[in-house]
Amino acid sequence: MGDPRRGECSAGEPRQWPGGPQRGRQRLVAAADGAVGLDPADRRGSLLGGQADASEIGPLPGDDLGPGADPPQHAGAAGAEAALAVEDEDRAALDRRRLGSGTRRFDHGHIVGSAAIAKRISDSAPTFVPLLALVVLAVARESHPATAVVVVLDLFLAGAVLAAVHHAEVIAARVGEPFGSLVLAVAVTVIEVGLIVTLMVSGGDETAALARDTVFAAVMITCNGVVGVAILTAALRERVASFNAEGSATAFATVITLATLSLVLPTFTTSKTGPEFSGSQLAFAAVASVALYALFLVVQTVRHRGLFLSPGGEAAAAGSAPAPEVDHPAPTRTAALRSLALLLVALVAVVGLAKTSSGAIEDGVKSIGAPQSAVGVVIALLVLMPETLAAWRSARRGRVQISFNLAYGSAMASIGLTIPAIAVASIWLDGPLVLGLGATQIGLLVLTALVSSLTLLPGRATLQEGGVHLIILAAFLFLAFNP
Repeated sequence: MGDPRRGECSAGEPRQWPGGPQRGRQRLVAAADGAVGLDPADRRGSLLGGQADASEIGPLPGDDLGPGADPPQHAGAAGAEAALAVEDEDRAALDRRRLGSGTRRFDHGHIVGSAAIAKRISDSAPTFVPLLALVVLAVARESHPATAVVVVLDLFLAGAVLAAVHHAEVIAARVGEPFGSLVLAVAVTVIEVGLIVTLMVSGGDETAALARDTVFAAVMITCNGVVGVAILTAALRERVASFNAEGSATAFATVITLATLSLVLPTFTTSKTGPEFSGSQLAFAAVASVALYALFLVVQTVRHRGLFLSPGGEAAAAGSAPAPEVDHPAPTRTAALRSLALLLVALVAVVGLAKTSSGAIEDGVKSIGAPQSAVGVVIALLVLMPETLAAWRSARRGRVQISFNLAYGSAMASIGLTIPAIAVASIWLDGPLVLGLGATQIGLLVLTALVSSLTLLPGRATLQEGGVHLIILAAFLFLAFNP
């Protein structure tokens, strides 16, 4: 008895495969498709991810290769063997494609899941980092902790600073500009003032010039570094950086006036020996700083708010033109209040951690042979780094005026809030309080004033102006560590 499956009859005479080997192959593939829930009509496109149909893929093994060609007919056992070979090949190809598709789905799902977890951690970091920083501060209270502990403290210090700036930006997005830049500048300045006071209280006579060095470093970093980065970024993006000349010039004039009254005049006064103010002179400088800063806040937020918005923003602030679009919807009132509370927590953590690791900062400066004044530069660089990143992000979006508000507002707040705080702290601080700048520092300040005036006057700047400001900053940093 012959095997009908192999195309043999009982007499051993060969007979034709019903429909030819192609027809048998189609039946088996259709059965395999049905087993995995695949529509036979869409079999070819499905095997290739739905990106092609049968006409695009071309013939599979055993298909008719020519127009009007008859299905190949194989007689007897030879035809059956050919049909079985085609069926086995199709099944193997189907298994390989199913396996590959499943692997791709697994890889894609794994990547998407990892990205979702990373985003969740990133979104929650500004919430738990300040709280963890407080816990670390409560645990590590030693005045001179070990090196490994200092590294951990510095990591949480940097994290708390970034968290503070993040929450200040959330509040800024809620209240709008220029209030947003003001909140961020004040937050950074509060961090700076806390660092200065805590280090001066614990440092003795060695920190007599810390307030001067830190405030002057903040002025140089913001007026040259932040401004230079903003101009360079915007000019690379749009060829020319545009900003509001009136508002920027008003802010910079206030900065230079505050710097001259508080940091230059003590070098030339004669009431006290050395570059120091007498008690009455320090009180006058503190009152003048507060008055100038308060007047600027009124001008910036009430009287001439439009001057501190991007070009064309004055009409929008007055209501005669639509306000510029925002990248994201404003945070809710609840989110803003939560960010305000976490901002305060982050500021407390920053001040406490800085006081704990202040000894390590001073030891590091001494180990490289730098003068004591470099400690103030390190503090200013640490505190203003997040603000520099915020200004860079604004410049990338074409909002150079917002970057300038951050730069000049921070410099102004640094002087306008630090000098009064130091004046009050001098009541219980022992030792001298050096505020007067040296000849090299005065020269850099005068150069900054001249270059900034020429930069701000046209209301437009190119790569050249940005490069000049950054070179002035580089000269300041080099001379701070190599006087």
